[in-house]
Amino acid sequence: MDQDHEPAVTRNEFVRSLSTGLKVLESFTAAEPKLSLSEVARRSGTSRATARRMLLTLVHEGYAFTDGRTFELTPKVLGLGQGYWSGRGWHELLQPSLGDLSAQLAESCSAAQLVGDEVMYVCRVHTRRIMRIDLALGTKLPASVTSMGRVLLAGLEDEQLVQRLHAMPRTAFTRSTITDPAQLHQVIRQARQDGYAVVDEELEEGLRSVAVPVTDGRGNTVLALNTSISSAKETTAESLQRTLPGLLRCAAAVEELIQALGDDVGRLLVPQVQ
Repeated sequence: MDQDHEPAVTRNEFVRSLSTGLKVLESFTAAEPKLSLSEVARRSGTSRATARRMLLTLVHEGYAFTDGRTFELTPKVLGLGQGYWSGRGWHELLQPSLGDLSAQLAESCSAAQLVGDEVMYVCRVHTRRIMRIDLALGTKLPASVTSMGRVLLAGLEDEQLVQRLHAMPRTAFTRSTITDPAQLHQVIRQARQDGYAVVDEELEEGLRSVAVPVTDGRGNTVLALNTSISSAKETTAESLQRTLPGLLRCAAAVEELIQALGDDVGRLLVPQVQ
């Protein structure tokens, strides 16, 4: 590499143990989160004895866990990158996780926050266009007719939810759109109980979406993740079976990131209109 772009490190400045520790951390991947001592030693290019010392140090400091046979990293490692993440917005924070999910499902995936009676898109990974609406960061859609909106509304206290549903505009976008407040209340309560929401052809004909909530460390629903599917492609049950496990895993990963950000995540949240 051009020396103009990489400062030279002298022998006195180079910390070999830190370099080895970083290689041990880099041994773990999303595809293989659990590794044996031998696997870590091989991947990091170190001896078993060195790898063992590094791993036990990580366990002692709370960055790794072992069941006595394998090792895995804990969410605490996310805190190592807090200085990097804290200066970035939702799109940059969520794009890696949503990108992996989109590639896995071969579908477009999005994240949104609740802003008043609407959802606002804060991250989107696009595959192919199946909606007439051109969705971009900052796009807002009615919460009552979207899967993300329903899991976000499900995070409200029941009394507040009822008030919101009676006060908000309830436009019928298709023949399937639910506009009755009592029926909306019922399906949103069901979404709260199930831990996910499915909306079938209520926003657009031929469009199905599945969404899951993302909570912060105090149990508050702060984001929703979803994927959009052509309803002609498969049945609703098949869509759930195919997409829900991946959505739940992605939500769990985002929740770990939010917990690692701690109080700094507050700057990313839009104040709620009561």
